[in-house]
Amino acid sequence: MGRILILHYSRHGATADMARQVARGVEEIGGMEAVLRTVPSVSSVCEAVEDTVPDQGAPYATVDDLKRCDGLALGSPTRFGNMAAPMKYFLDGLSTLWLSGAMIGKPAAVFTSTSSMHGGQESTLLSMMLPLLHHGMLILGLPYSETDLLHTRTGGTPYGPSHLAGQDSDLPLSEEEKNLCRALGRRLATTASNLSKATAAA
Repeated sequence: MGRILILHYSRHGATADMARQVARGVEEIGGMEAVLRTVPSVSSVCEAVEDTVPDQGAPYATVDDLKRCDGLALGSPTRFGNMAAPMKYFLDGLSTLWLSGAMIGKPAAVFTSTSSMHGGQESTLLSMMLPLLHHGMLILGLPYSETDLLHTRTGGTPYGPSHLAGQDSDLPLSEEEKNLCRALGRRLATTASNLSKATAAA
């Protein structure tokens, strides 16, 4: 089985909902498995201390999860047009992974959630792409053959799925947002599968 790691941080649950939709898309592709992981919160006043296993949701990611995956979907809510600090903190600690070159050539994609329509969805997606490019990953977006991109009045961008969570961060995913998350999962899984077959045939 090929493994697609869906690594996300979620404060109010919307990004976690998106991650689950991406996972559904991944598992629509034969021979591909979705692996959901999250990252711990960080503290502004001292080193955060978290239990080894979170109280709820996906387990915390390890470097081994990244080494073993065949593709990566990275998700974070927006913080002033950038990824959330816990995700940035986790990525900043991956220098040994970068030195090993373990992520080179693997496909990757990104997704995000914001409280307002113009609250930095696209800049957040672009910010998450930067460390993935430094790791040598192959960045995938969403093509306009996914017609929900043309009709959505909620979230959705060619850079990756997005969600409009609303001022109180309580709006559910729209049908278009769900469709685009699943489409990203399928595209990521299909690309990883095709790359694996091409490598085996070489």
